[in-house]
Amino acid sequence: MANVKKTSAMSGHLWLIYFLSVILLAFIWYYQWMFGLVMTLLLIGSIFYSIRTEQQVINDTEEYISTLSYRVKKVGEEALLEMPIGIILYSDNYKVEWANPYMNKFVDGDTVVGSSLNELSEKLIPNIKENKDEAWINLGGNQMQTIMKQEDRLLYLFDRTKQTEVESRYRNEQSVLAVIFLDNYEELTQGMDDTSKSRINSQVTSILNKWADEHGIYLKRTSQERFVAVMTKEILAGLEKTKFEILDEVRELITDQNMPLTLSFGIGVGPITLPEMGDLAQSSLDLALGRGGDQVAIKDETGKVRFYGGKTNPMEKRTRVRARVISHAMKDLVQSSEKVLVMGHKSPDMDSVGAAIGILKIAQANQKEASIVVDPEDVDTGVQRMMDEIKKDEELWDYFISPDEALETVTNETLIVVVDTHKPKMVAEEKLLNKTEHVVVIDHHRRAEDFIADPTLVYMEPYASSTAELVTELLEYQPKKLKLSMLEATSLLAGIIVDTKSFTLRTGSRTFDAASYLRGKGADTVLVQKFLKEDLDIYVRRSRLIEQAEIYRDGVAISAAEKGDIFGPVVIAQAADTLLTMSGIEASFVISDRKDGQVGISARSLGDVNVQVIMEQMNGGGHLTNAATQLEDTTIEDAKALLQDIIDEYFEGGEEE
Repeated sequence: MANVKKTSAMSGHLWLIYFLSVILLAFIWYYQWMFGLVMTLLLIGSIFYSIRTEQQVINDTEEYISTLSYRVKKVGEEALLEMPIGIILYSDNYKVEWANPYMNKFVDGDTVVGSSLNELSEKLIPNIKENKDEAWINLGGNQMQTIMKQEDRLLYLFDRTKQTEVESRYRNEQSVLAVIFLDNYEELTQGMDDTSKSRINSQVTSILNKWADEHGIYLKRTSQERFVAVMTKEILAGLEKTKFEILDEVRELITDQNMPLTLSFGIGVGPITLPEMGDLAQSSLDLALGRGGDQVAIKDETGKVRFYGGKTNPMEKRTRVRARVISHAMKDLVQSSEKVLVMGHKSPDMDSVGAAIGILKIAQANQKEASIVVDPEDVDTGVQRMMDEIKKDEELWDYFISPDEALETVTNETLIVVVDTHKPKMVAEEKLLNKTEHVVVIDHHRRAEDFIADPTLVYMEPYASSTAELVTELLEYQPKKLKLSMLEATSLLAGIIVDTKSFTLRTGSRTFDAASYLRGKGADTVLVQKFLKEDLDIYVRRSRLIEQAEIYRDGVAISAAEKGDIFGPVVIAQAADTLLTMSGIEASFVISDRKDGQVGISARSLGDVNVQVIMEQMNGGGHLTNAATQLEDTTIEDAKALLQDIIDEYFEGGEEE
C-alpha cells in the first residue's frame, strides 16, 4: 500500500510538469513551429513512457499484495489449527460448536464438537454464569488455564501441567524444621539406675531413628530429652495424613514405672529463612507443651497453627519446685506493683471466683491493695449462691468491683492477674489488658492459639484439676502471716470440687494435697454443698435437656435445646455431665441459646474421645474430657449440623487432630 501511495504521488508531480510543458510548447509553436513540433513529439513520447512505467509499478504492487495476503491467510489458518492452544466456540446452551484439532488430544473420542461443556469440566458453566474471566480445570489429567471471552462465547485453553508440576515440586521440597521433646523424660528417669536409663534412651532412639528412616527425615539428638528433625513439606504432608502415628508408638513404650513416655513436636514451616523457621518450631513446641504435651503443633509463617494428638490427659508432675518458684515470682511482682486487679472469665464459675479470692489473699499477704473484677450483671445462677454468701461478708465483698470501676482505677503500674482463662476475649474486661504492661496468667486449661499478648508471668498447668488448686499451692509458699477465713478457704475448695465433679475427674495426688490444706484452714464442706444446691425449676429444665438427647454415633450423645429456650453455661455443662453417667455414652454435647445471643455448646467425655480438639474446630477449647465453645451469628440447628460434621471428621479421619 505504501508503494501504491508513493507511485500516485509521483504521477501527480509528472502531470503538473506536463501541464507546464504544454503551456511552454504553445509559446514555442507561436514563435518557432519547427522547434515546437520536435518538442511536441518528445513530450508525447515522454508521456507514453511515464504512463507505461506507472502501470507496470501498479501491477507489480498489486501482485505483491495479493501474494502477501495469501501467505498471511495461510499462516493464520495454520496457526488456528496447529498452535498448541485449545480454542472452543460454544452455543447459547453451552454445547461445543467448534474446536481446533489441538483439543482432541485431551478427550477420549474423535472430537469434542457437539458435547456439553459439562463433559469437559463441571467448573466451566458455573464460572461462565458468574461472568468470570478465568478458570482452572483438570482435563484428561492436565491442568488447563481457561480464558473465557463470554461476549464471543469463546474459550482459550492453555496447558499449564508442567508449570503446576514445577510449582508443586517447589512447594513439596521446601524445608521443614521440627523440634521433638520427650515430655516426661525427667520425671520418669528420676530414681532410675544407669542401666534402666540407658535402656529407655536406647528404645526411644531406636523407635525415632526407624521412623525417620522410613519417612526420609534427618534426625539428630541434641540432648537427653530433645531431638531436631529436618524434612520437606511433602514428607510433612504424609505425616499429617497418618496423624503422626509415632506419638502412639512411643506412648506404647511402657517404662519400669508402668507410665507411658510421651512426645511433643514443635514444627515450623513456610517460605522463610531457617532462623525464622527455628523460632516457629520452638514457639510451636512451647504451645504444644502448654497444652499438656503428647501432641504436635505445626505453625506456618502466617501464625496459623494445626494440632495433632493430645490423646492422653497430661501427666501430673512429681515435684512442687515449679509451684514454689512461681509463688516467689508472684510475690516479687505483687510487691513491685502499685496495686493488684484480679479477674476471671466472663460468666464466672466457682473455680474462677475461688481462684480470684486466692490471688486477693496473696496480695494482702504482701501488703498490697487488691480488688476482684466481676460484672454483677454477668453472674450465672450456678455461682449465685456463692456470691450471695460472699455479700454477707462485708469485709470480703468490699474487694469486689465492677469492670467500669476497675477501668477508672487501673494505672500502668497496676498488676493484672487473669485466672481460669488465657483468652483475651473471655476475660471479664478485655480493655484492662491494654492499660498496663504487667499481666500474669494462671490457668489450668490447655493452651489455645488465642493467648493474652506478652504476659509478664504465665503459670499454666493442664495437669491440674482446677485453677483453684494451682492458686492454693501458691498460697502455701506465701508469707506465714497469711490468714484465710473460713469463707475464703471454702470458696477455693468449692472451685476444686466443682471442676473435679467431687474428685472424680482430673484428680491427682496434688489435688487432694490442696484440698487437705484448705480443709486445715477451715474450709466447710457442708457450705460447699450449699453452694452446689440448685432450684427445682432449673433441675426440671435440665432434665428436659437430657430428655431431648439423641445418640448420634456409638457412644456419642447430642442434646439440642428448643429454639429460644435460653440456658446458662452451668446448666448445659451439668446436663452434659449427667448424660455422661448414662450407660453406653462415652461423650456428650449439649447445645442451647445463651442470653447474650450466642449459641453455647458444652462437651464432656470419659477420655476416649478428645472433646477439646472437637471444640477447637469450633473456636472453643478446654480439656480432653471437658470443653466448650460459644458461636456467634448462628442458630441451634446450624450449630448442631456443624458439630455433627466435625464429629464425623474426627471419627472417620482416624486419630484426632
